[in-house]
Amino acid sequence: MKRTLGTCYYPEHWPEEMWEADARRMAETGLTWIRIGEFAWSRLEPSPGELNFEWLDRAIETLGRAGLKVVLGTPTATPPRWMIDRHPDMLAVDAHGRPRKFGSRRHYCFSHEGYGRECDRIVRLFAERYGKNPHVGAWQTDNEYGCHKTILSYSDAAARAFRVWLQDRYGSIGALNRAWGNIFWSMDYASFEEIDPPNLTVAEPNPSHTLAFRRFSSDQVARFNKRQVDIIREYSDAPASHNYMGRFTDFDHFKVGDDLDIATWDSYPLGFLEDRVGADREHKRAFVRQGDPDFQAFHHDLYRAVGRGRWWVMEQQPGPVNWAPYNPAPLPGMMRLWAWEAYAHGAEAVCYFRWRQVPFAQEQMHAGMLRSDNADAPALLEARQVADELRDAPDVSAPQAPVALIFDYDADFAWTTQPHGKGLSYFQLIFDTYKALRKLGLSVDILRGETRDFGGYSIVSAPGLIYMPQDLKKALGQTQAHVVLGPRTAARNADMVIPVPLPPDMPGLEVTVSRVETLGLDMPMPLKGGGHFTGYREELEGAADVAVELEDGQPAVFRHEKLTYVGGWGDETALKRIYSEICALAGIETRELAGGVRCRDTDGLRIWTNYGAEPAETPAGRIEAAGVLLEKL
Repeated sequence: MKRTLGTCYYPEHWPEEMWEADARRMAETGLTWIRIGEFAWSRLEPSPGELNFEWLDRAIETLGRAGLKVVLGTPTATPPRWMIDRHPDMLAVDAHGRPRKFGSRRHYCFSHEGYGRECDRIVRLFAERYGKNPHVGAWQTDNEYGCHKTILSYSDAAARAFRVWLQDRYGSIGALNRAWGNIFWSMDYASFEEIDPPNLTVAEPNPSHTLAFRRFSSDQVARFNKRQVDIIREYSDAPASHNYMGRFTDFDHFKVGDDLDIATWDSYPLGFLEDRVGADREHKRAFVRQGDPDFQAFHHDLYRAVGRGRWWVMEQQPGPVNWAPYNPAPLPGMMRLWAWEAYAHGAEAVCYFRWRQVPFAQEQMHAGMLRSDNADAPALLEARQVADELRDAPDVSAPQAPVALIFDYDADFAWTTQPHGKGLSYFQLIFDTYKALRKLGLSVDILRGETRDFGGYSIVSAPGLIYMPQDLKKALGQTQAHVVLGPRTAARNADMVIPVPLPPDMPGLEVTVSRVETLGLDMPMPLKGGGHFTGYREELEGAADVAVELEDGQPAVFRHEKLTYVGGWGDETALKRIYSEICALAGIETRELAGGVRCRDTDGLRIWTNYGAEPAETPAGRIEAAGVLLEKL
């Protein structure tokens, strides 16, 4: 499939006489896709029922005449001020009982049915008007679901919807009380109407209650999204998408993706390094102008899975951003590198955010492809270079990798509910594993937790799946791949209760977790042969073979044939050592990659990237700082 470039544009921000010149300049740069409309509700409907779509008609026509394709965003992330007067109880409510007020964006509760009907109405107006427009090539629903911590709403609307969700799930209040263990602290309920969201409790709420509310809240997002997609599909054959965010796990992106044609995500490597990667200061200093070498790649692989093979970068960082604790400028070449890295992982399009830096409101310090005075910014120059390179580059796709890594949002809900140690998270455990695999030179596919067919993979890694259904255990036990489990595999049942038999209760693997502990920063537990367990450690019993021991002689890793159980959270040395050995058993060649050098195999090329600030040597040759190297396979 042809790889393309794009940008995000807000015609409502600029005088109409600028639009034609902007469109011409976009086309000359080599862009294909232009996303518009997702924040424009107040301009489209300045007062209830007063519709003003003519300016959007002209904007779409202007872009289309220049040969550009429009991604049309539904404007439901920014309901206008009059909407609050019409539905004063539509605001999301935070865990402290405070409504999220008007004055920025995402100030709605997913469970408010009145606002849901307003969204149905505006989306239908969009779809009726533009569904057959030849210039509208794709759709985007809303914008960044859950940004600014808006998935969990504790409003009255959410409480009512939660009770209905619980009744559908459990059937009777007695079944819920038993499943949650509500006899503890006399927490039994006499009816579903007595159940509130789990906030403002004196002490920690029941973890079963908290997990259920997170699942409910996630389902509300999927429901909200599906309503929009269903309406769009009544009028349009163009693909529907949504732009997800990096390291955001408050809702199940796979379930939302089930109703979409394309998954997209918003990639801001420098902002992520500072506040989402989980790196120490030394690592941040080394990559402050490049971003973490693995964080973007992880999300590329994740959203390729969410999109079932079809995915884009909808917002690519074009320079300094405005929202991180610190906002440095990228090294020259990084915006080109980030684009090529996305293509290496199968992206169909990379779209820079935004076309022109806006001189007003909240994002005025966020760089664009153009400066506010309309002069070229560095992103425009690098985008032109990528566009030129794409004309001569072979079309590539991401074939099935030898290694699969299961990522399950429900597991993240459970870890967030009960991390058992400060700073421990499911996402970080998965990301640490992914980083170790990448540093061994491996290409990795990410699979959703509902996957049961593992054909074609040599290794399947599933750390941290705190609830593991029996059919998944069976599928993993029967696959021909080498399977790596733990820590916390099957540590709870579906309702967040410790199961008996004790975990992991994995057929074909005689291992039992007899006790668990979490470790402070000054408590690493050394392994014989190198590496440490940090953060989380399990005491293991069993008849399987001990593959790795702690320095004190206690078992750390058990293995039976192709099943391996890791009883702790390994540091980088430990994880690379464990997976190197498993790769050798599986017949997979590894190569140690140091610094910021990484590679990804496509169906005809190995694409090397260097996140380092200095040139580096690779098996394919020298690669410059912030550079890309294409090796034919």
